[in-house]
Amino acid sequence: MASIFGFRSRDPARDKQTDLARFDRLAKLLDQITAEIAAEKTGLEARYRSKSTNAAFLVESMENGSASASKLSEVGELTKSILNCEQRISELVRQTSRMKELRHSLDAIVGEDGQSSDSHGEYVKPAGRFG
Repeated sequence: MASIFGFRSRDPARDKQTDLARFDRLAKLLDQITAEIAAEKTGLEARYRSKSTNAAFLVESMENGSASASKLSEVGELTKSILNCEQRISELVRQTSRMKELRHSLDAIVGEDGQSSDSHGEYVKPAGRFG
């Protein structure tokens, strides 16, 4: 687009396409981070179950007298590890919630029908994931 002063600006459709490409990259990044959090949480939950089971059997063995009192420190370490797992899982749940909120906000910016709104309330068909 040219003006009488020789200033050329980019076509608004190209600007919108550029914006939508950015939104698409951001959406993919948020999805990737959410998947990383989920994978960490899944692995941590498996270790949590394993440590909880080990601790339960160890305590039961100590109560039945089949394990030495020296195993008490092992119970303490398992307990500490279990508590750390619980705290981390809680943090990962919080992070997942935040990622969902961010993703929802991004979807709202782009629009439910897959179009991005501009400052004039017009809509344009997005590229990539939003297309």
